[in-house]
Amino acid sequence: MRHALTLIMACALAQATSAASAMPPALPAALPAGSPNQPVDELDLSRYAGTWHEAARLPMFFQRKCAADTTATYTPRDDGLVEVVNRCIKADGSALLAEGLARTTDRPAALEVRFAPGWLGWLPFVWADYWVIDLDPDYRWAVVGGPGQGALWFLSRDETIDPALFERLRQRAQARGYDLSELVVAD
Repeated sequence: MRHALTLIMACALAQATSAASAMPPALPAALPAGSPNQPVDELDLSRYAGTWHEAARLPMFFQRKCAADTTATYTPRDDGLVEVVNRCIKADGSALLAEGLARTTDRPAALEVRFAPGWLGWLPFVWADYWVIDLDPDYRWAVVGGPGQGALWFLSRDETIDPALFERLRQRAQARGYDLSELVVAD
């Protein structure tokens, strides 16, 4: 009897776990038009670290050869900087890799990145703004932009993103003033 009860409880737990994982993610609230374009208040770099998959982006010159499987991997270093490795697959099937660094600013989610050689790091214009403007509390998705609203990436820990979540994130970016008419969506 005890074995049967344990088996029934294990099956019920497995069904509950399966049902919970099949549920769509909770959607962040919609934003009114004219919402401020600013970094989120908090960013834990250790939780942000790891690999992110690009779900969509605004066209960027340096990504013009990327055809598929675009990822960004962030690795905190002991000196406070963050290693950045961007990778994608070109149309011919070869990989394209860009390595850079990110540094924090006076606001936790307003980082700066550079992909120029280290010896040019002292020049202010080689550092670009990298603002995390929207972030899942569980660090499952993020939206990255900047003060000029010309750069935008929708990132996910998974290779795909829930369509309803993606539409809500698009709405929130548009409410912040981003023009998404040329948005490049990953296959």
